[in-house]
Amino acid sequence: MKINAYKIFDHKPIEITVEDCCIHSIRDIESTDSEMWIAPALVDIQVNGFAGYDLNVSTVTASDVIEMVRSLWRVGTGFLCPTIVTASFEDISNSITAIVEACQSDSATANAILGIHLEGPYISAEDGPRGAHPLQHVRKPNLDEFCRFQEIAEGTIRIVTLAPEKTGALPFIEKLVADDIVVSIGHTEASPDQIRDAISAGAKLSTHLGNGAHSRIQRHPNYIWEQLGADELWASLIVDGYHLPPSVVKSMIRAKTLERCILISDATALARMPSGQYKFAGQAVKLTADRKIHLLGTEYLAGSAIELAIGIENAVRIAGISLSEAISLATLQPLKLLGVDIDQSKIGDDFILFEWNSDKNKMDLKMTVMNGQVEFNNI
Repeated sequence: MKINAYKIFDHKPIEITVEDCCIHSIRDIESTDSEMWIAPALVDIQVNGFAGYDLNVSTVTASDVIEMVRSLWRVGTGFLCPTIVTASFEDISNSITAIVEACQSDSATANAILGIHLEGPYISAEDGPRGAHPLQHVRKPNLDEFCRFQEIAEGTIRIVTLAPEKTGALPFIEKLVADDIVVSIGHTEASPDQIRDAISAGAKLSTHLGNGAHSRIQRHPNYIWEQLGADELWASLIVDGYHLPPSVVKSMIRAKTLERCILISDATALARMPSGQYKFAGQAVKLTADRKIHLLGTEYLAGSAIELAIGIENAVRIAGISLSEAISLATLQPLKLLGVDIDQSKIGDDFILFEWNSDKNKMDLKMTVMNGQVEFNNI
């Protein structure tokens, strides 16, 4: 089978030859009338679960992780940082172990997982900033505990989200940064000075900026403005239509610029699941028919129920950026954050093929290829 497509970043036409579910060749061609686009496989640095597979339950297994990864391939997300939230030492350790065992037993999963994102447990205990994280397991940074987590993870924890106002946070940040771990500010009620101190210690990212926050805060100064105005910080954004209003998404992307923004899904196990009541991080949540998740009895959201491709669609629709720019925020930028340097002019072994409806700003995924193998095909 031969497929023609345009490369998303330079719009040059190419021809792809597929034989026996493998990519046989990719070559440049002079022209094509194809409506297909080719882009790198999407990269999501914050995935708590997907399609019923939950990384944050005590029963999670290596098989669950493997199946979750393959479910993500079917919606275009090729690479991810599986994300473990606040829990007991035992439950966090169990989740880490499942991820490590999945990578050991399945090379394709190992290729797809860029590292573990530990979101908590060193976060604010306050309602609002804590989000859906269970209060009983929130604690101050503990380097000995973290080193035990990293030992279990065999050195694969790559991102840690924490609240810099917690006792002992600054030396903790400095130690993690020295070990080449991305420290992200999130689920915080820090003062502007505490945020600046965290940046000086090496914090590099704001986790889902604008969320994991009080529903009402001082107009200014506050912890959102301080992070938004800090050129040293990248920002990850959940663009699902609920976590941030359109005007806020547009303003944040403009303030941070395309060079320092990353689209994330913050997907939970409820993504791609039927509406109804569920448990997330041990707490009761409700998934609505329009894919909104909130903690029952509160006004607070509890993660998202979208895949990253929907964040791309929404970013184009509401932020006034191009399709190629939005895809960059979900491919090139997260890889740069993690120190992975890629040549955007080349088509590698991991990519997606899709058609784009510019009237509706909708992506119709046709194929996902990982390591040269066709993992999803709807052509």
